[in-house]
Amino acid sequence: MLVSVPPDVQPIDLDTPPADLTDEPAAGPPAKRRVRAVLNGPAVTALACVLVFAALIFPNVLSRLTVLGFVRIPVEGAILLGLLVVLPPKARRVVAVVAGVLLGWLVVEKCLDMGFFDELNRPFDPVLDWVLFDDAYNFVVDSYGRAAAIGAVAAIVLLVVAVMGLCTWALLRLGRLVGGHRKASAFTAGGVALAWVLAFFTGLSITASVPVAARSTYTYAFDRVGQARAGLKDEAAFRKEVRVDAYRNTPADRMLTALRGKDVIFTFVESYGRSAVEAPGLAPGIDQVLDNGTASLRASGFASASGWLTSPTYGGGSWLAHSTLESGLWINNQQRYRDLVSSDRLTLTSAFKKIGVHTVSVMPGTTEAWPEGKFYGYDTVWDSRNLGYAGPRFSWAPMPDQYTLKQLNKIEYQVPGRKPLMVEMPLVSSHTPWAPIPSYLPDWNQIGDGSVYTRMVADGTKPGALWSDKKQVRLAYGQSIEYTLTTLVNWVEKYGDKNLVMVFLGDHQASPIVSGDGASHDVPVAIVAHDPAVLQAINGWGWDPGLRPSTRAPVWPMSDFRDKFFSAFGSTPQP
Repeated sequence: MLVSVPPDVQPIDLDTPPADLTDEPAAGPPAKRRVRAVLNGPAVTALACVLVFAALIFPNVLSRLTVLGFVRIPVEGAILLGLLVVLPPKARRVVAVVAGVLLGWLVVEKCLDMGFFDELNRPFDPVLDWVLFDDAYNFVVDSYGRAAAIGAVAAIVLLVVAVMGLCTWALLRLGRLVGGHRKASAFTAGGVALAWVLAFFTGLSITASVPVAARSTYTYAFDRVGQARAGLKDEAAFRKEVRVDAYRNTPADRMLTALRGKDVIFTFVESYGRSAVEAPGLAPGIDQVLDNGTASLRASGFASASGWLTSPTYGGGSWLAHSTLESGLWINNQQRYRDLVSSDRLTLTSAFKKIGVHTVSVMPGTTEAWPEGKFYGYDTVWDSRNLGYAGPRFSWAPMPDQYTLKQLNKIEYQVPGRKPLMVEMPLVSSHTPWAPIPSYLPDWNQIGDGSVYTRMVADGTKPGALWSDKKQVRLAYGQSIEYTLTTLVNWVEKYGDKNLVMVFLGDHQASPIVSGDGASHDVPVAIVAHDPAVLQAINGWGWDPGLRPSTRAPVWPMSDFRDKFFSAFGSTPQP
């Protein structure tokens, strides 16, 4: 990629000879001539070559962004250099611009991959993931303020423009160099190609996982195109899948017959993943809460059992987990989610509604209208706008989980003369950034309208201070899970009656900064009930007794839960 140029020879364009090769003296003041000489000089040309090389080698995983990671030979460099050699000047400029824009965009996508791997443990999907940027913006607004969010957006836009502009400029500059030294450039292209072939066939590598012979840009671009094609195929396949449902035509008198008269609450604990129960740095405190909760619930007449579900998402995208549990379908991307909520698929909620149960959504994290509630089958939707909270936000979380559960009593659970309830309630206090964290209040009457939390937020740790220390981030995450689990157990003990059935589970693992690299997508799930018949109905599931599942407990895809739940509690499949 780099062509050796004698210091007294300047790169030239075949259409416009450099000033020092003409008979006319250079125009302009001496300072401008010196600047022009530097900009047209070999140092800047060498910089352009380095930029092209770096862009071709640039990784999409943060751990590979090292000096040794750039000790590679990009085969695309040889191909690009050879192409620029054979093209005429005008075509060379067009190719340089197009290639520069594409190369710059690939670098931008790789940067997005780094962020997605760091938070969601997967690469960025250029077709389906754009919707997540709106959520990211709102998260920054809620956690750090609108000024910080606007500043971040401006910085990102400038960075994207700068990367794409620099790549385009660098390839134009390289094209000028090639045009002025075609023979030397041809030899250079051949030498790079030969070195790549030798490195490829000998398996040469600096580190065991990164070969010297690189074809990362080509394979990366090819994978992105393949990803888009796979998305289109998956959309067609999913539309067929959503129509296959053994319980679609089950009549009300054969649906959920074992839960008649029960109040069934499905509670998602935000970011409650398997690592919370098993990771050495997290598990001791959380496991103690689970074990103590099992014992105290038993003393209050409640039995419990637990297992594992594999979530379709990781580090975020909670609504994908919610829709997977509800629908019995694997909803792992936004395209499937959109197709699902525009269908008439039977959900857990709509099944309860079919048998005359009052169906309720309690969503403290929702701050605007939620039209998907109609698809799920909710009679009533409660969110941050109508739950009556008058206290401060806890960063992203609009209100603490203990307030949400106390308010559930007032708005639904303890309303005189009500019908049996089915509630879905995603709790939010364990949502990143885990600062500040509310404290559990033993006296539930102290909660009031939430004003009691004002001092907690004022005195609590701020996100910026917490995230400067990764060890403290993990500790804060663990504390947030302990808070929510403590709140749930104590609510059941204090307010639960003989007809209560609570299913609580994680929506997904926390981001890798907490869960660690290579963590599974598994989340704990538990069922708590006062009536022994409820636990007897799931004996065939093989779940462990208590709130804490062991390593031997079964692991199901989250999409399997709906049908297993229907079957266990008296629903009859219909053709």
